[in-house]
Amino acid sequence: MTGVRSSSLFRRLRPGLLAAVVVSTAVLGTALSAAPAADAGTAAPAAYPGVAPAPAGAAVSVAAAAGTAPPTPTTPSSTPSTSPVPPSAPTNLTASEVRTGSITLTWTAATSDCCAITGYDITYYQEFGDVILSASAGAVTTTTITAHVGPGMQFSFRLIARDSLGQRSNWSNALTVVTPVTDTGPDTTPPSAPQNLTVGEVTASTGTLSWSPSTDDVGVLGYNVYQFDGWFTSVLVATVPGTTYTADLPASTPLRNQYYVRARDAVGNVSIASNTVTLPTRTSTPPPPPPSTCRVTYRNQSEWQGGFVATATVHNAGAAPIDGWAVTFSFPGDQQVTSGWNATIGQTGTAVTARNVDWNRVLAPNGSATFGVQGRWGVSDAPPTGFSLNGAPCTAG
Repeated sequence: MTGVRSSSLFRRLRPGLLAAVVVSTAVLGTALSAAPAADAGTAAPAAYPGVAPAPAGAAVSVAAAAGTAPPTPTTPSSTPSTSPVPPSAPTNLTASEVRTGSITLTWTAATSDCCAITGYDITYYQEFGDVILSASAGAVTTTTITAHVGPGMQFSFRLIARDSLGQRSNWSNALTVVTPVTDTGPDTTPPSAPQNLTVGEVTASTGTLSWSPSTDDVGVLGYNVYQFDGWFTSVLVATVPGTTYTADLPASTPLRNQYYVRARDAVGNVSIASNTVTLPTRTSTPPPPPPSTCRVTYRNQSEWQGGFVATATVHNAGAAPIDGWAVTFSFPGDQQVTSGWNATIGQTGTAVTARNVDWNRVLAPNGSATFGVQGRWGVSDAPPTGFSLNGAPCTAG
């Protein structure tokens, strides 16, 4: 478009820290006077094809974060101001065409009572990132943005007008746009944004997310669930067919633990993101399991093709006697117990239970009992490696 400058970019500022700035002096001056406010994206903007509010805190005012002092109040004067009035804000910002690598913006021109409108400054950023981009256009009402635009990306746009005196208008409405993943395929229309993402039941370790279903001109295939750290990193944590997902509660970090959802269709188009929600963090680290108070040693005494004889010794490593015991384990092979001694032995599938008999019912502290099994096998006679005593895991060996 005539009068369009290539985009510049810079990092958003984080609390107490100026991030690296990659921008010319002129563009930085523009950004300092016109960067979006911190919660600018929380109101529902005009959107293509749907609207989702930007995450809270996603865009940070550069001037505020840099510590710029607010203007000093002045005493009202009875004399009317004769200074020129800044231009009106441009309105009706929309996306007239959205492709995999370009977004064409259209708006209603700003007006001025004193001076000519000389151009427009556009600020845009990819959702859930920390890079703000900018572009400038002349005295036009449409322009095409291509810098840093790719398939399946979501952006938020705003623009301001400037006049021949260098005065700037207020910001236009905000516009949220998602690009398709193909320009030529059978389906180039992304699904609508999932709505009303909420946190339902929260347990000590999990939280359940739910949302209203999206729609699509062909059909919604499922939903991508993302975790967002509140600054610049999103991680795809799950892809689900329905409208609920139970997530593990995240560990406590200095960053945020926000979640959002995007619908997807059969060709891979993704919707504008839902609103974000925050899951509580795990309040404490689960205590380590208590030390094992038993040990089981299993030995194959003899083995031949199709048969085996083995013994197992259960040892009480606790400080109290055990009155009545049952040892359970599972064969990793296809062994079948045919007989046993010093215990009552039963088998269901691969699971085996050996219970005490009368004369070895009590295991004194540091005491033990040995029982034996005889059986058959066809494919494998591999020894078991996991054992439990009265339901509590035991050390093997």
